[in-house]
Amino acid sequence: MFTEIVQFLLDIVFTLFGMALLLRLWMQLTRLPSRNPVSQGVFQITDWLVRPLRRIIPGFGGIDWATLIAAWLTAVIYLVCRTLLYEGDPLGFLPVILAIALLHVLKWGISLIMWVTLLMAILSWVNPHSPVAPAIYHLTEPLLRPLRRVLPRLGGFDISPLILFVIAQILLMVIARLSLGSV
Repeated sequence: MFTEIVQFLLDIVFTLFGMALLLRLWMQLTRLPSRNPVSQGVFQITDWLVRPLRRIIPGFGGIDWATLIAAWLTAVIYLVCRTLLYEGDPLGFLPVILAIALLHVLKWGISLIMWVTLLMAILSWVNPHSPVAPAIYHLTEPLLRPLRRVLPRLGGFDISPLILFVIAQILLMVIARLSLGSV
């Protein structure tokens, strides 16, 4: 039972922090204003790791590589902790851990897209004038816009968030299959 509790806590802490790093990257890619409360909160949570990495890893090509590497390192540390928890030798599994860490980063990113899309849909029904709504809409719009061009509105109802959610779920299934194949 103790192992399951520790595993649960590791899952929560590392997944939330990994998603925060990927949210930071997503906000930068969509050019979400940094004075937004969501941006400020995410930067406060992740700056301790990203700022030192920026001294070593410069951003180029419009991508903040330090943040992306920080997410990957978070996944690597998570997998090493899991291996140690189950009394394995992380050094023996290091090549596999490095590869699976990439899949974890992808999984966190797709899960983040699902959660933000779900939050956007709920906010649009419950409180479209919420203080975080503009940030959520800004983040999801680049993903939903191509779907809206293809999909018709059904009686004034926008189904593009639902389609994005389904696509993300399918991608998570593919990543899960790849993870099982690489173990």
